[in-house]
Amino acid sequence: MMSETELPLSGLVVLDMSQFLSGPYCSLRLMDLGARVIKVERPDGGDLSRGLYLSDTESGDSTIFHAINRSKESLALDLKSERDMAALRKLIAKADVLIQNFRPGVIERLGLHFEAAREINPRLVYCSISGYGEEGPWVGRPGQDLLAQSRSGVMWLNGDEGQGPVPFGLAIGDMLAGAAAAQGILAALVRRGVTGRGSHVQTSLLEALVDLQVEVLTVHMNSGGKLPQRSGFRSAHAYLSAPYGVYAAADGYLAIAMTPIAKLADLLRMDELLPYRDDPKSWFTARDEIKRLIAEKIKTEPVDHWLSILEPADIWCAKVLDWPQLLSSEGFGALDMLQTVVRDDGASVRTTRSPIRIDGERPKSQRAAPKVGEHTQAIWKEFRLD
Repeated sequence: MMSETELPLSGLVVLDMSQFLSGPYCSLRLMDLGARVIKVERPDGGDLSRGLYLSDTESGDSTIFHAINRSKESLALDLKSERDMAALRKLIAKADVLIQNFRPGVIERLGLHFEAAREINPRLVYCSISGYGEEGPWVGRPGQDLLAQSRSGVMWLNGDEGQGPVPFGLAIGDMLAGAAAAQGILAALVRRGVTGRGSHVQTSLLEALVDLQVEVLTVHMNSGGKLPQRSGFRSAHAYLSAPYGVYAAADGYLAIAMTPIAKLADLLRMDELLPYRDDPKSWFTARDEIKRLIAEKIKTEPVDHWLSILEPADIWCAKVLDWPQLLSSEGFGALDMLQTVVRDDGASVRTTRSPIRIDGERPKSQRAAPKVGEHTQAIWKEFRLD
């Protein structure tokens, strides 16, 4: 197992002043790559996501907080206290990275915006994550994931035609913004290694969600502004033709990706597809009709029956797994992506590991998320904040 000192970001100090998901997910990725993350929290309750949902009665904190903040240190500071603010400035002077996702105007009122932080530490890589950027009429609006999804246009790519907008069942804006921020920070650290100067990395939930749509949004802008039409039946991608979609089998669900209808018709022994087999244009114009015919056939047999026919013929298909099936599968088990993190007070949480491997090995952390202010005294002493 690779030691922490061998990881790429070993020795770097990240000061994480963010909360909820976007900023903490960014610092989680940096921690997995070896950085030391010091999480600055309010003494009275800490990060608001500690009580967000899926409460963990054993530790008193939510499971989502444990998942996003494992192996970090917690420094409790009262930002209304002159003494604590002076200590924070001393810490900024010694940090490599600062991450903040305060609502617009808050960091300026604290006197810790990028220009002020750069005066304290010219080598600092400073990262700001917002809802909608720093300019424009949406700046003051709440930068929450569902609201950002709503404004991004992404909801109109989900669900079947006629359903109305369908949000993702995940906080994709938060997570993607955090990932984009981590990319920007890593690039800024590389440049700092060359020039010695820090940078201001900025992104937002809206920017991350627009970037997610680069494929389909580019098609839209270069096709006369024509809007895509979702399939009215088993929709999976607005711009792809039949059979692309998910179909109910006798005992589960089968996904079929890009496949010529003629080849699929032969394998499934479907004379019903004869009118469409040699007319590729109809695979899109008659998308719903074709998919309904395929659906009627697929539901007659179990998933494994269809896989035994389609996979040997190199048809792109897969069984649709739920979480228990995923976690018990041999393919997932081979990745070794799960770990149990623990805390000194006995709190124990089963969670994921980093999706990144370095020199063939996946970094592993064993410490659970900290209690509020758990490391305050040690950090004050180490960094001589008095």
